[in-house]
Amino acid sequence: MSAIEASPAQQATVRMAARALGRAGLVHAYGHCSLRLNHDYLLVCAPMPPGLIQREAGVVVPIRGELPDGVLGEVRIHQQIYARRNDVGAVARSMPPSVMSLSTAGITPVPRHGPGTYFAPSAPLWDDVQLVRSTPQAEGVAETLGHARAVVMRGNGAVVVGATLEEAVAFTWFLEDAARVECAIRAMRLENASAMSAEDAARRATTAGRVIERMWDYLSAGDLELNSSHA
Repeated sequence: MSAIEASPAQQATVRMAARALGRAGLVHAYGHCSLRLNHDYLLVCAPMPPGLIQREAGVVVPIRGELPDGVLGEVRIHQQIYARRNDVGAVARSMPPSVMSLSTAGITPVPRHGPGTYFAPSAPLWDDVQLVRSTPQAEGVAETLGHARAVVMRGNGAVVVGATLEEAVAFTWFLEDAARVECAIRAMRLENASAMSAEDAARRATTAGRVIERMWDYLSAGDLELNSSHA
């Protein structure tokens, strides 16, 4: 039994984030998301297809220690990221289709349009196709992530972080949109299409003007708990 309980608002936010990822096609049968509760604990969504979550409670998990019974093995990745990154308040583990396609060739998208700039120069690649079910593997994914906003896992989706769950979900959508554009440009063989410069990408990667909030509003529109997370 954990030494802390998540509030109703925190539980609702995790459920909303899971459903938002599902509605956007960023997860399917597999995927999960979590919220940092404090220095020692996280709240992860129920171990079921994220888009099918209704009122099922998430599970409180220690950031350092064994996973509680029933918690998915890949939640070890969340633990390792929170343990290393005090700036991370939320983690989304997703299966974005275009990100997945590029990753099978060892490619992650470069910043060619606005959404891609949040991962400039490009998201790092965890170059291992195996499922992450052990602590050493999870440590490797977290170390590969480093200080980036996302790490792509070869043939196995992505892990995206944010200061909030709203941010992590929005950045997951941005990563997939960057991959969509990357796939399209490569398919059209537009050899003159270059990535943005580091300077341009840094200027464009802003969160001012409610960039995150508007994307969250879009992805969570019509959710069954739309007002619960702010109760």
